[in-house]
Amino acid sequence: MSLLLAGCQLPEDGVGVTVRRAQAANGAELYSGGSALNVPMRASEINQVARMLAGMETSGGGSRDGYSWPYHQKQMDALWRRYDEGRGQKIRAWAGREISDLQRYRSVFYPFSGPDFLYAQDLFPSAETYILCGLESAEPLPDFRSLTAGEVAIGLNGLRQSLDGIVNAGYFVTTDMRSDFQSTRLRGTLPILLVFLARSGAQVESVDVVQLDASGTPVLAAVTSGSAPGLMIRFRNGMGGLKRLFYFRQDLSNGSTRPGGPFLTFVAKQGTPPAMVKSASYLMHNSDFSNIRQYLLRSTPGIVQDPSGVPYRDLVAAGLAVDLYGRYQGTLDIFSQQQPDLMAAYGNGQHRVQALDFGYGYLYRASSTSIMVARRR
Repeated sequence: MSLLLAGCQLPEDGVGVTVRRAQAANGAELYSGGSALNVPMRASEINQVARMLAGMETSGGGSRDGYSWPYHQKQMDALWRRYDEGRGQKIRAWAGREISDLQRYRSVFYPFSGPDFLYAQDLFPSAETYILCGLESAEPLPDFRSLTAGEVAIGLNGLRQSLDGIVNAGYFVTTDMRSDFQSTRLRGTLPILLVFLARSGAQVESVDVVQLDASGTPVLAAVTSGSAPGLMIRFRNGMGGLKRLFYFRQDLSNGSTRPGGPFLTFVAKQGTPPAMVKSASYLMHNSDFSNIRQYLLRSTPGIVQDPSGVPYRDLVAAGLAVDLYGRYQGTLDIFSQQQPDLMAAYGNGQHRVQALDFGYGYLYRASSTSIMVARRR
């Protein structure tokens, strides 16, 4: 099979990534190999894979023919309807009212996110660049043409199990997620990200493996030890312009994330975006995560978070204006980081407090949830 290689760079990217694409001379579907993720090269094929994983109709039969795809479609439709009616519509309405000023920024930073593009999209639908990171791997997709019907069925079932927690409770359970992500041929964060993109109405254009150089610039990279250091997914929503979703496998502890280091430099280059934090295991309450905590306090125009993010006391000490939503009566029993000062703040009149009709983060019930919105004065 002869290949035609052509380099292209989006003029609006501005991130120094030159993307090389391969197309078959006969127009056949291609899967990249070797150093790249195993995704179809043509945009139409990549998008069809995303829609198939999401249980949505595709323009061609492809991998869904002859498999348990109708059952997958039915289950995914129900899963998505449950999320949208129970939480999604309410989140989007709240965000449009309460953080419309932060929604105007072109980028959003979501540390400790894992593959949770779902909430990033609902809170910041107008962003052009999404920056997600976590410890979860980004592994190559299987070539669906080589899978048996049983392998596809098991993979799709595992995908639904991975999504169940965030749809029903509002967050990924870390231990379950790592187990689910390795139990089938659909491994890692990429299938989840593709599902979220497709279900949000996006058309996926490309998927590339990237890593950050010393200057914080994304460059094309290789898959090492079966996992990618980072992903750049280009996509479009409706008739809008091209957007980008970055996912980096990034340890945010002080030993791996330093002021002036590649990762935080990259984030700052995206226009010092606002941040969102959800279900972050209270890691920024610990001294080992002071670098990322201080970056958020000093460099972002605003933070939308639950109590597992930056401690309330630090938001106040940094001189940020804080608005409170919902109520706070303490955290889950599995965590020790209680915040009595935050509990008091809900009742002492120091901040604006408004009710919530949806759950967010670990405190996923509307009756007990808490959201803080902190802005630079």
